[in-house]
Amino acid sequence: MSISVETFFLKPDAEGTLQSQIQQMIAQGILSGLFGKGEKLPSSRKLAEHLGVSRITVTLAYTELLANDYLESRDRSGYYVSVNAPEPPKFLAHRPKQDNVDWSRVLGRKFTDGATPVKPQNWSSYRYPFVYGQTDPTLFDHANWRHCALRALGQKDFQALTTDYYDQDDPKLIEFIARHTLPRRGILAQPSEILVTMGAQNALWLTAQVLLSQRRMAAIEEPSYHALQDILKQSRCHLSSVAVDRDGLPPEKIPDDADLIFTTPSHQSPTNATMPMERRKKLLKRAREIDALIVEDDYEFEISFLRSPLPALKSLDTDGRVIYVGSFSKSIFPGLRLGYLVGSQAFIREARALRASVLRHPPGHMQRTAAYFLSLGHYDSLVWRMGQVFAKRRKVMEQALADHGLGVAGRGIFGGSSIWMRAPEHVDTEELDQKLRPKGVLIEPGRPFFGVKNPPRNYYRLAYSSISSEKIPDGLAILAQELSR
Repeated sequence: MSISVETFFLKPDAEGTLQSQIQQMIAQGILSGLFGKGEKLPSSRKLAEHLGVSRITVTLAYTELLANDYLESRDRSGYYVSVNAPEPPKFLAHRPKQDNVDWSRVLGRKFTDGATPVKPQNWSSYRYPFVYGQTDPTLFDHANWRHCALRALGQKDFQALTTDYYDQDDPKLIEFIARHTLPRRGILAQPSEILVTMGAQNALWLTAQVLLSQRRMAAIEEPSYHALQDILKQSRCHLSSVAVDRDGLPPEKIPDDADLIFTTPSHQSPTNATMPMERRKKLLKRAREIDALIVEDDYEFEISFLRSPLPALKSLDTDGRVIYVGSFSKSIFPGLRLGYLVGSQAFIREARALRASVLRHPPGHMQRTAAYFLSLGHYDSLVWRMGQVFAKRRKVMEQALADHGLGVAGRGIFGGSSIWMRAPEHVDTEELDQKLRPKGVLIEPGRPFFGVKNPPRNYYRLAYSSISSEKIPDGLAILAQELSR
């Protein structure tokens, strides 16, 4: 029996190469039971004509499926579903007629009421994406990342790829962080004082879980990173929100009974304020006075293209009071999910044990690939290139904001990748966001960054990390026109 060529079609929104799409389409047909063993597939010529692709693309897909035993080749006859192909499940999927479980009663805890916003996955399809934290494909170093990934897959690195580190990390990545990344921030640390995490957010979660309880208090910036707000609420600790000013977190406003102080001194999230050196010293003094620890999220320190970044708080710490959080996810690409914690051995030991009980360690292949990307100098080149481009985009954006009289609430004097904006008091930026989307403009409403009751609704963030300089003026013109209404 032959499988009709009409059975096959390529989805317009599918990801991956044409060859991989064809492989996946056939493999799924076999695994689902749609194609039976011994059935003949269309010839490579017919399938290529039907799909509108080259014949070699289909031939390569067939060859790969042949190698994986999904297909078999018969002399002068073509390709057939292999008799050794994986078989679909023998049971029928069962679905209960109705859900009789009272989930409102059964759920022990709820995590869906947090501040974290829902962002559009198709952000790149918008013409004017002033969206924060995504990768600009025109800037990313695809070729060298691919080279490092292939090197990490090689026989020489087989152990790094396949080993279960249990609670440890890739020694090459740890060595680079200790010898190159941290010294640039003025920090000296031993390998036993460093823990690789699944991004900065995971580092913050580990820290909160280890150091906070229902009897302890955390001081947090207002406004602040919305995911941190969720993490702290889930820890059930007491929370004290401290309003930031043009220089970031004011030490004198931190309550006396605070046990843990969370701060983003390099670029305050989301206002972009940079904490001056004198205030950094005062913050350390204040923490010492009340016997509190400081969690320093060194947010966007790499994106300091206007002037060199100030030394990290951790580098000024003389009594082990600062826990440092860093990340490669923002500067390389967000999907990488690699960050790190730096702190005293006693703290890192507990954080390591907690991480091991949840996920053991971040994937070895990603750690080794990142280690090569960093050590071969590609990371520094990428950050330098981003800084040059961001500087140009920021200049264009500031000029356009001035031309249209749009209200700026905060801009990083050292750089960063976004500008914190304030609309007129009567404007709800979540409603503004919905009105702008049909016009191809994406902004980030500011309400999720506020943890207080009845937060202001007229703030929003404009990022220039994922939009070209040429598109910025037109996008802001549409924004200004909508605001004028």
